[in-house]
Parts: sequence; structure tokens; C-alpha cells
Amino acid sequence: MSEYFSLSDCDVIGFDLDHTLCRYHLKETSRLIYDSFTRYLVEHRDYDKDLLALTPATWDFCFKGLVVDLEDGNLVKLAEDGTKTLIFLHILFVIYGLMIDLIAYDKCHFFFLFSAAQYYFYDNYFDLPGALLCGSVVDMLRKRGSEVNSDFWKDIVAAIDHNYNTSAFKEDAGWYFPSVKRDPGRYLQPCSDSVKAWLRSMKSAGKVLLLITSSHSDYCRLICDHILGKDWEELFDVIITNALKPGFFSLVPQQRPFKTLVNDVEESEGLPSLDKPGWYSQGNWPHLHELLKTMTGKPEPKVVYFGDSMRSDMFPASTFGKWETVMIVEEMEGEGVQWSDAAKTNEAHVEPQEKKGKFEVTPSAPSEQWGSYFVDAHKTDGDDEESQKLTWCCHSIHKYSTMAIPSVESIADLPLDYKFPRFSPNKPCTTGYYPRPPDSLLRKCQSQLS
Repeated sequence: MSEYFSLSDCDVIGFDLDHTLCRYHLKETSRLIYDSFTRYLVEHRDYDKDLLALTPATWDFCFKGLVVDLEDGNLVKLAEDGTKTLIFLHILFVIYGLMIDLIAYDKCHFFFLFSAAQYYFYDNYFDLPGALLCGSVVDMLRKRGSEVNSDFWKDIVAAIDHNYNTSAFKEDAGWYFPSVKRDPGRYLQPCSDSVKAWLRSMKSAGKVLLLITSSHSDYCRLICDHILGKDWEELFDVIITNALKPGFFSLVPQQRPFKTLVNDVEESEGLPSLDKPGWYSQGNWPHLHELLKTMTGKPEPKVVYFGDSMRSDMFPASTFGKWETVMIVEEMEGEGVQWSDAAKTNEAHVEPQEKKGKFEVTPSAPSEQWGSYFVDAHKTDGDDEESQKLTWCCHSIHKYSTMAIPSVESIADLPLDYKFPRFSPNKPCTTGYYPRPPDSLLRKCQSQLS
């Protein structure tokens, strides 16, 4: 395999939507998601109203890449070798020991392990505030002297379903969708002109463009109308909504057939195959692959997919689809990687003055409590030296992604034949990030050389 990757070599270019093509105002969205989940618990499950009151310091606890043990409520940050750092809201960096059950598995089955009943892996911004809510609920239960078991998780799942289920948008149910519908500009960042021109240039170059999102069609339409304009459907050859990733990649066609949509309602009968481009719902990778062979005229078209989730995008697309994958890692911007001018302009949408101070921590920045998304640093018992290891998230990015970027805007002005260094086990851990590696990885490499 070449040590470089270029979009010009790809026949098909696919995109996830949320936190990939669509950047969110993370402060506003995280606040909305947390409040949406918590209001459900308070109003429908009789939880304490104190859960709604949070300080900027507690927001720092909201960190992507955590795993919750549903049996005891512990939240852990995994290093690449399976060791884990445990933290409560009031206890910082307590070493929890080896995660034997993880080590016993082949690492490529990691994501299936965390789909099991005992663990949940927070790897995207949509459910990330749930990690903070888990910590707050467990902390509340322990202060009461109540037993902590998996029952609390059932309530949190109910809160997620109440706000995110596929009919919630149409029915104005919950608090999340009604809020975004009322004021999309408060939560969604429009794509820059350079991104729109980039998408059009790829189509003009003969590339097949895909949009594959687990969001339902009505929410997808709201987002794309706002970020790309009313003519956005012309940019994509195939649009797939309610894709239910990662199952879209891992399940066979009989388990997850494609369905057509009528007024955002899925037809009851599944399609036996895909025979033409268009807008579809649910679906599976094998049927899409057959359509792409027909559209490109190639027996094995080369596909690249941009996404933000290791669990839903990178791991299944690379493992099952054998696709090239580009991971959107906004945490790079929190660690010294220069924002694009377009991203700076969009982020100039600052929350109203009365909101200032309620959420001073940027969700993509390193956490005071958890540290870096990329590197886990701690001291073991009896050792004065600080140990630095790649986090499990960082290790997975290197293993299942072709390259990592902070946003699509960071590469939109580059020519299609630009050659990006790709991740490789034979290259330093800093290779594969564009435009440059995050600070914590650079420091780790420098410390190893000194």
C-alpha cells in the first residue's frame, strides 16, 4: 500500500453528516443535549432537580472517549494497552488496574465488547453529555447512600430514546429537536463557500458522492438546508438516511434492506437490491457496493468515507467495507492545530451575553480532569516518573483510519490530487494527521527522543 493517500485516486467519496459535513456549535449543542436528557429524568423519572444545575468545572468532566461500566457506574479512560484510569466527579485520576476482560479479546472486537450490556463507549458528541449525566447521577446516588447498579442506565437510555427516536422530530417530542427546529443557527454552523465548491469540484471530476447518516430524513433535510442551501440534494448521487450505523456495514442485506421514503415515512417493504441512485433509508453495505460497481463501471471501486465516530464510521467502514476512512477529530483544534479561517468565522457565533460563564470549557479542548484525548499520562504507585501512553481512542484512529483532520474545511482548498501521508504501523504516531499532529502527540514523541 502506498504511504500516501489522495482523493483523486478514489472513485467514490462518502460523508457522514453530523459532526462531519455539519459542524455544530458544541457549547450550545452540548448544553441542549444535557438539558434534554436531564429534564426527562426530572419530569418523567422523579430525579432531583439539582441535576440541572451545573458549573463550568463540572462541564470539564464532559470528555469524549470515556467508557461507563453499567454495573457500578464507574467511568474510565482507556489506554491503548487496556489499562484504565477511573474518575468520579470529586476524585481525580485514580488508577483502576488492568481491564482483563478487554485484554482477553482480540482488539479488533473491541467495539462489539462495548456493545454488550456491561459497558457503553462515549465516542461522539451527540451522546457525550450522557457521560456527564452518568457521572452526576452516580454521584447523586452515592451521596444518598443508595445502591448503584445498572437500573440507572435504563433511565438514561429512556431519556436518549425520548429525545432522539425517529418520530421525535415530526412529533415535536422531547426537547432536542424542537429547540433545533426553532433556531437552527444557534446550533448548526453553515458550510463555508470553500466546502461547497469542493463538493462541486469532486462531482465535476466524475466522482460519485455519497451521504450516509444515521439521522432520519426530516432532520437531515433541516440540517442540509441550513448548512448547504436548498439545492444541496444536487451535490450527492446517493443519500442514505436512518442508516443505523454500524449495522449498515456489518449486517447482511436480509437483516437490513434498503427502503424507499414517501413524505419521510419508510415504505414497509424492503428493496431486494439497489438499481439506481437516489434517496433511501436504512440499508446495507453489500447492496450499496453493487450499485457503486454499476455507477463507476469498475469491479472494485475505491471508496473513501469521512466520519467522526470510531464505532459507527471508521471501524465498520474499514473492517467490513474495506473503505479508506478519514476521521474528523475536532480535538485536534483543542490541541494547537490551527483553525481554518472559515471555522473561525463560524465559531464567531458566540452565545448570548446572558449565557456566558455557564459553559466556559470548549468540549473539544483537553480536559483538566481527564487530560488529552490522544495521550493518557499518569503516575503509577511508587513511581515518580509520569507514564505516557496513547489512549485507546488514539490507537484506534491510527489503526482504522487512513488519516485524521480537524474538519473538512481544513482540506477543502487543496487540489484533489494532494498527497496526504497516511497512518502506518511503520511510521511515527504523529504521521497521518493533517495539517499537523496534536500537541500532546508531539510532546510524547519529543519526550521519547530526549
